[in-house]
Amino acid sequence: MFTYQINVEYLGTNFVGWQIQKNGLSVQEVLEKVLSKFLKDKIRVIGSGRTDAGVHASEQSAHFKTKQKILDKNIFINSINFFLSKYPVSVLSIKKRPNKFHARHSANERIYKYFIINRRSSLVLEKNKAWHIKKKLDVKVMRKGAEILKGTHNFSTFRASSCQAKSPIKTIKKAMVKKNKNKIIFIFQSKSFLQQQVRSMVGSLKYLGEGKWNLDDFKSAFLSKKRTMCAPPAPAHGLYLDKVKY
Repeated sequence: MFTYQINVEYLGTNFVGWQIQKNGLSVQEVLEKVLSKFLKDKIRVIGSGRTDAGVHASEQSAHFKTKQKILDKNIFINSINFFLSKYPVSVLSIKKRPNKFHARHSANERIYKYFIINRRSSLVLEKNKAWHIKKKLDVKVMRKGAEILKGTHNFSTFRASSCQAKSPIKTIKKAMVKKNKNKIIFIFQSKSFLQQQVRSMVGSLKYLGEGKWNLDDFKSAFLSKKRTMCAPPAPAHGLYLDKVKY
């Protein structure tokens, strides 16, 4: 058996998420069908992590095992993307890996980005690809809030009630807020994240930016370790899995 890692880009708008589910089409299901057909082998694709319905990926990492040796990577990528062309999914690269490689367990860092378009006019090009907020946000205070999130903490406030992680303790290596004209970009880097953690952090930073909370309110909500203290999570369509590092 051969083990291969693929990096995948997708628009999550019309998917039920990464993972195969009974209630609709998933990215994993699409990839497994196409790979199985092309390789003439029953393929199981394992992702670096699940992304929720509506969440996108600039570079999701996944692996699969097959009896077929892939001799020409360019032919493989061209062929797979031809079969994927009716879906908003694209395989960016493929790499042969040792058999012990695991897309999820072998990952050292995951980087997520979240995009807000902060303007009065409605979105056309960025519709379903960013969170549209009309009220002007204070980026400086959101940056101060993001600094509070860095380091090792109990992130129970930002954890979905359905989260199955064994511990709410996570280490945020990077928490940044950048602004480019009317686009606000949040960048978070960690070995792993809790379910809805990034969207919950962005929703709370947005409360800070629009003046519903001050920094003390933000800190109190964070340190309370209570999900009920969290601001409403940011919508899925502004979130992107940007990169997985090994």
